[in-house]
Amino acid sequence: MKGLLKPLVSRGYIQDFCGESLGTFILVFFGCGSVAVSVLFSAYQGLFQIAAVWGIGVTLAIYASRGLSCAHLNPAVSIAFVCAKRMPVRKLPVYLIAQFTGAFIAGSLLYLIFSGSIAKFELANNIIRGSFESVRTAMMFGEYFPNPSIGGAIISVSCFNAFIAEGLGAFLLILLIFFITEGCNLGRPDSSIAPVFIGGAVAGLISIIAPLTQAGLNPARDFGPRLAAYLAGWGQIAIPGPGGGFFVVYMLAPVSGGILAAFIFTKIIQPLMESKVLCGKGCHEKN
Repeated sequence: MKGLLKPLVSRGYIQDFCGESLGTFILVFFGCGSVAVSVLFSAYQGLFQIAAVWGIGVTLAIYASRGLSCAHLNPAVSIAFVCAKRMPVRKLPVYLIAQFTGAFIAGSLLYLIFSGSIAKFELANNIIRGSFESVRTAMMFGEYFPNPSIGGAIISVSCFNAFIAEGLGAFLLILLIFFITEGCNLGRPDSSIAPVFIGGAVAGLISIIAPLTQAGLNPARDFGPRLAAYLAGWGQIAIPGPGGGFFVVYMLAPVSGGILAAFIFTKIIQPLMESKVLCGKGCHEKN
């Protein structure tokens, strides 16, 4: 047994797994928790309050986990970093498993602590869990488009629109992560406060995209709690299968956006930054 664990420890796999699962757990617990109290208790007066809690959760999750792993906390980020050659591909399975595990545990614990309130909410609103109407409570765990909290007569979102929204949101988030963490970016913030800027980016993007798709931007954040809801009785409302655009919008779109961000940053933006650094030109120097 020791012989099997030694190479895992030496390669940092255990640290990576603990960091990614812990960080993703914190992110999902704060974020989905804010959605839950909003749905069940009308705890917030506007979208930005929920987005701010998500941003705080992301910031705290990065601070808590980056000493163990690189605090990706999102499969789209990990895949983008592999494409950008910032992480070896051999580590990708560990990161992905850890992220989905942390998200599932967070979703399960949120259901555990709110299960009584959810049952009372369903009873008061004549909602049968697993029926189409139960999307009003399932949205505490996974995302749906259009956003169930907004009247259907007000907003209409096609699968194509949702794919673009989620893909673009992930693209901008991951591009900003590259900017914030790139050493040759002379304008980047100090690493000690970089998580605050990343959390702020998440909050800002949620404020714009959530009215359309609830702004998942993270396949683990979506599928982990969604699986917990599936097991808790929401069934096909939680995981609708190939129909409904679930896989395309909330799994494929963020990953596609991340890959595009990695390509644009490494092939276009990073070389321009490096050439400016090598030329010794500051922000206020003339060409």
